[in-house]
Amino acid sequence: MPEQPRRQARPAAAPAAGAPARSAALALLEAVMQRRRPLEEALDALPAQLAPRDRAAAHRIAAAVLRRAGSLDAVLEPFLHREPPPVVRAALRAGAAELLLLGTPAHAAVAATVAVVPRPFAGLVNAVLRKVATEGQAALAALDSERLDTPPWLWSAWHAAYGEAVRDIARAHQRPVPLDLTLAPGAAPPEGAEILPTGTARLPEGTRVADLPGFAEGAFWVQDAAAALPARLLGARQGERIADLCAAPGGKTAQLAAAGAQVVAVERDPRRLGRLRENLARLKLEAETVQADAAAWAPGESFDAVLLDAPCTATGIIRRHPDIPHLKRAADVPQMAEAQARLLSQAATLLRPGGRLVLATCSLQPEEGEAHLARAAALGLRPDPIRAEELPGLDAALTPRGTLRTRPDMWAERGGLDGFFAARFVKP
Repeated sequence: MPEQPRRQARPAAAPAAGAPARSAALALLEAVMQRRRPLEEALDALPAQLAPRDRAAAHRIAAAVLRRAGSLDAVLEPFLHREPPPVVRAALRAGAAELLLLGTPAHAAVAATVAVVPRPFAGLVNAVLRKVATEGQAALAALDSERLDTPPWLWSAWHAAYGEAVRDIARAHQRPVPLDLTLAPGAAPPEGAEILPTGTARLPEGTRVADLPGFAEGAFWVQDAAAALPARLLGARQGERIADLCAAPGGKTAQLAAAGAQVVAVERDPRRLGRLRENLARLKLEAETVQADAAAWAPGESFDAVLLDAPCTATGIIRRHPDIPHLKRAADVPQMAEAQARLLSQAATLLRPGGRLVLATCSLQPEEGEAHLARAAALGLRPDPIRAEELPGLDAALTPRGTLRTRPDMWAERGGLDGFFAARFVKP
C-alpha cells in the first residue's frame, strides 16, 4: 500500500490583539464582583509580567464596567435568553463597555472579547456584542442610567439626605475623573494644570502622575481637592505637635509636615504605613510614624492639634474608586459610624486644653458625618465653625452649622469633587 502523504498540522490561531488586557480585565471584575476584593488590591495581584500598557487597559475597562454595570446589564438583557456563567457575563459587560463607553472599534472589541471567553460561549458572545455594536447606543441613551448604576440602598440614602441632587451625584460617578495634585511649598504646578480656588492643581483625566516633571523630586503628591481641605482647616502652625490618626497613605501628613508641624502619623495597617513612609521619603518630608490602632493609642502626651480622617464606607470617593458600590452594603454604615465614634472619643483625650481637632470622613452618609456632632458635644468638645473665607469658591460646601460637606456634583464644570464631611472642634 503506498505511503499516504502526511497531513500538515494546522498552525494554532494567533491570539487576538489585546487579549492579555481583556483577560486581566476579567480577572479584575471577578475579584471585585464575585470575591468583593478592592480594585487596587486586585490590580496588585495581576501577573508581574503583564505589560504596563495591558495593565492600564485592563484597569480602564474594569473601571468602566464597575461605574456602569447596571446600564450595561440593561443593554445586554434583550439579547440574552438565559443567565450566562459569571465569566461570560463579565466578558459581555467588558465588551459592551468598550463598544459603548470607551470608543473601541467594534471589530477589535468583539474579536478580543471572544478570544478570552470559554470556547463553548464564543458564538454567544460574538452574536450578542455584534448586536450591541449596532443597537446598543440607542438603548443606552433611553435608560435611566443614573438610577441603574447606583445601588438602591445608596440611592435611597442620598435622596433622603440631598433630595434631587442625588441624580447629579450619581451622574458624577459615571465619569472618569481628573488628576488632582497638592503642591509642595514653593513648587511650580505642572504645565497645563488648572489651579483651583483652593490651591489644588488639576490635570486632565488619564494623566500619568509618575511621568510628570517634578514627581521624582517630590514637587507634589496626588490628593483630591476635597481631600486636601481637612488638613488646611486644621491650620497647622510652625513647630506645633500634631497627631494625624489613620494617616495612610499620607497626603494629609504631608500637608501638615510641609506647614512646619511636628507630626506623629498613626496607622494600624503595616502595609499602608509602609506606603506612607515611601511617600514621605519621595517628598523629602519628615514625620514620626507609629503602627498602632488609633482607637487605643495612648502616647503619654497631649497634642496641640489632632487630625482624625476616620475610616468609613468611602461612599464619597466612588468617582475615583468605582468598586466601592460593589463592595459596601447598607449594614456597613452603622458599623463604621460606631468605629468612628470610638476613634473620636480617643482623639479627644489626646488634645491639650485649647487644642484643635478636625474630624473628617470621605463618606456621603450623614451617619458618618453630621451625626458625630452630638457625640463630639457629649465629649465636651466645643464647635469651631468653619468660615466661608476658608473655602474659596466652595460656598455651597459650607453648612449652616459651620461644617464642611462636599459632594461629587460640586464644581461639576471643573470635573467634580470627592464627597467629604469635616468638622472642627476645640477642647476647652
